[in-house]
Amino acid sequence: MELRTLRYFVAVAEELHFGRAAARLHMSQPPLSRAVKALETEIGARLFERSPAGVALTPVGAVLLDEARALLDQADRLRVRVATAAGAGVLTVGLLGDSTDPGVRRLARAYRERHPGVEIRIRETDLTDPTCGLHAGAVDLALTRAPFDETGLVVRELRADPVGALLRADDPLAGRESLELADLADRRWFRFPEDTDRLWQSYWNGGEVREGPVVRAVQECRQAVLWNGTVGMTLAGHDPGAGLTVVPVADMPPSRVVVAWAEGDGNPLLRSFVQVAMGAYRT
Repeated sequence: MELRTLRYFVAVAEELHFGRAAARLHMSQPPLSRAVKALETEIGARLFERSPAGVALTPVGAVLLDEARALLDQADRLRVRVATAAGAGVLTVGLLGDSTDPGVRRLARAYRERHPGVEIRIRETDLTDPTCGLHAGAVDLALTRAPFDETGLVVRELRADPVGALLRADDPLAGRESLELADLADRRWFRFPEDTDRLWQSYWNGGEVREGPVVRAVQECRQAVLWNGTVGMTLAGHDPGAGLTVVPVADMPPSRVVVAWAEGDGNPLLRSFVQVAMGAYRT
């Protein structure tokens, strides 16, 4: 069994859908299906029960999934140890804006426990660069939020968070249980500079062109609301600070936390970092 084939199998087993697994692996579905079929032939048993709705693991597939994960994990550890011994054990990670996310703290702890010999260099960026310097080549990978221009990048979702409107606590809408974007149509919004990624700008402006003060950082967003009574989108469920409140917006899609890196980057530390990140953000 080749490690590449086992990675294909694990992707299908985790997604339980060949199309989603193929997209995750950045390949077309036919060769993925052929690879899994060849693996079933090699093993002599079916790994998946296939149906129009997707796939389900067979008992044999469930056993292989546990073993494949352990084997791939060991292979990743080997690559990282060799890279570290060769003096390449440094990874530069870009973080977007406020890095107090508990997922980041869990990831830092888990990665340190798994690879204590790897040096992680952190580059924090403001809200005007959702790739955290990835497009510019300033970092090896980014822990950030989508959407943004993914040209030349591989992007893997870690979590999706609900979004709400950031308001002054005395705002007439502050007492509502939920809002819709239409409720905020006539308000001034905080917004990002004109040269900010257009997909990112459009998402945080609710798909519309807005008028209002330009901000670059999380604290600037909060101060724009506190001092000027403007509004804008932020993460629901977070404490915005004194004098402010967050009301969920029902028709805003969730904000996706992602890890992203450059296509074709052969750094052996990358794959291991992504695997640890997937586990840390699922906790």
